[in-house]
Amino acid sequence: MSNHENKVAFISGANRGIGFETARKLGELGITVIIGARDVAKGKAAANDLISRGIKADAIYYDANDVKSAHDVYDYLDKHYGKLDILVNNAGVNHEQLMGKNNSSSLSKDALQNTFQTNLFSVIEITQRLLPLISKAPAGRIVNLSSILASLTLHSMPNSPIDPAKAFAYNASKTALNVYTVHLAHELRDTNIKVNSAHPGWVKTELGGEHAPMEVADSYKTSVYLATLDENGPSGGFFHETDPLPW
Repeated sequence: MSNHENKVAFISGANRGIGFETARKLGELGITVIIGARDVAKGKAAANDLISRGIKADAIYYDANDVKSAHDVYDYLDKHYGKLDILVNNAGVNHEQLMGKNNSSSLSKDALQNTFQTNLFSVIEITQRLLPLISKAPAGRIVNLSSILASLTLHSMPNSPIDPAKAFAYNASKTALNVYTVHLAHELRDTNIKVNSAHPGWVKTELGGEHAPMEVADSYKTSVYLATLDENGPSGGFFHETDPLPW
């Protein structure tokens, strides 16, 4: 029996893309995976796909823009599982052109607010709501899906490798998410819960686009690494796969 048997993971936005691959890989380790999806039918279809592969899977409604849904997720997990070992905050949005156009001086308030609602505020809401269940797990793990585009160090350095990618709302929301990771990890430093930010890579998803170098099938690696850290693993860090990234 794997040391991950009997663990339960909730992954938001997991009916497709990076979230689905993360759910698949965690499920292959023997972890029960709960898919959070805005479209319940698509979530159920994804869960059935995993079940057909011999994975223990379930799907429930979760919408980052619906505060009540965070409470419903808590109620469902509490009733059916009584704890939560792994939370992967995977759901995210981008309303801008990621590469080649800098609209920082003219970006609308609505675009900023909508991006921050999904990429930051909803992550805080669902995490705070589920923390009582994560606290019941022997080794709770929280993974916040960030991006290398959150790195102020890389953006501001000469000859920056991410220089063309100046989507202000998206980048700033992920930078703020990294701040949340650092602060929450600090608060929980004397507990069995570890909190880390993940840069999965530039992936061929709907958000990443067709020119991204990483295939979706390989996009789970960072999230799964951080979701399954042993007791000596890091907390409060920012990683791509096993490599730390600069803030």
